[in-house]
Amino acid sequence: MSKAFKQLTRTIAALVLFSACTLQAKDRRAPASAPIPSQILNAKKVFISNGGQEGVPGIGNFSGEPERTYNQFYAAIKDWGRYELVSAPSDADLILEVSLAVPAGIFKGDPYVPRFRLLVLDPKTHFTLWAFIENVDWAILAGNRNKNFDQGMTNLVNDFEKLASQPMVATDSNQK
Repeated sequence: MSKAFKQLTRTIAALVLFSACTLQAKDRRAPASAPIPSQILNAKKVFISNGGQEGVPGIGNFSGEPERTYNQFYAAIKDWGRYELVSAPSDADLILEVSLAVPAGIFKGDPYVPRFRLLVLDPKTHFTLWAFIENVDWAILAGNRNKNFDQGMTNLVNDFEKLASQPMVATDSNQK
């Protein structure tokens, strides 16, 4: 075979392969969004639970009491105004359990990454309907640590608000 023929064969093979990949990519459809549990979208009353703070003593020290996470989250949800906040889980359509963890690094030299966790629980079944994790950027200076704490809390609340504000999508089970 001549050199030109080999080059032409490679070019054609590359074009065929490229075309096949392009066609296959076009055939892939974005997966349908999985439904959001109806309890989240329909809730009117919520109970906010303090999941506490766990972590390494002396690391992740933020100003305020250990209840800072709970107090800030409670105030943010109250200010949002979407839900009636109730004082007993049995009166709620949803339970929102918020906590802060400052896990120790697994390997020597790993950074400590404080993180908020929000569990959205069904008060009737106690099943977790949704979970959020929001990292808090670490900082050496207390002022920056506290700014990062506030930003992480804002991000966590925004994540939940975005989820809970979505319109109810009809599914086979709620069309019947």
